[in-house]
Amino acid sequence: MVYVINTIIILAAIAIVKLLLISVFFYSDVRAAQKRDPAAKSFLEIILLYQGLHALIYYRIAHGFYKIHLFFLARLISQLARFATGIEIHPGAVIGKRFFVDHGMGVVIGETAVIGDDVLLYQGATLGGTGIVKGKRHPTIGNNVVVGAGAKVLGNITVGDSSYIGANAVVIKDVPPNSTVVGVPGRITKQDGKKMDVSLDHVHILDPIMQSIEEIQSKIDKLEKK
Repeated sequence: MVYVINTIIILAAIAIVKLLLISVFFYSDVRAAQKRDPAAKSFLEIILLYQGLHALIYYRIAHGFYKIHLFFLARLISQLARFATGIEIHPGAVIGKRFFVDHGMGVVIGETAVIGDDVLLYQGATLGGTGIVKGKRHPTIGNNVVVGAGAKVLGNITVGDSSYIGANAVVIKDVPPNSTVVGVPGRITKQDGKKMDVSLDHVHILDPIMQSIEEIQSKIDKLEKK
């Protein structure tokens, strides 16, 4: 009986120390979750129950081992995190401050991805590569970027600061700062708060489906005028 009580006391002490350490070292990340998730009720709830925060804690530990070339241990920790949270973050990725993954299930972040400060990812988002080439092959995400649910940002591209990637968009080209991107493939619909006239935008890729629809509509209009 005494042994059981002592064990419980030790486990409780470990849990309290763990909570204190997370509160100190991940304070800004917890506050970011509170700020960005209206469902968050308390500081303690986020620490205990938010899988996005748990995945980030695992990542920070794994990334530390990765930097000192203990690659197997780093990958082992990242795989344990994937099993526990449903979020896969390669330990080689570089992630800035106040990073938050909301809901999180199915999020994938590749080895050479670089993420700035105050970035928000929703469930199913992927920061992935487009080939088996060595070196930088994953995206660079600027500060204050939101990547919507199910969005795919692929390849060695850059998403500028304060941009929004819409849900289920597939982004394969660079995105300027302060832009909104939607569709497959992703196209810029707003930049600096102004709607983009894609017919006059010769820099960004157009949606081929929309192009086909517009061409068909143009032919119909010509036929109706005859």
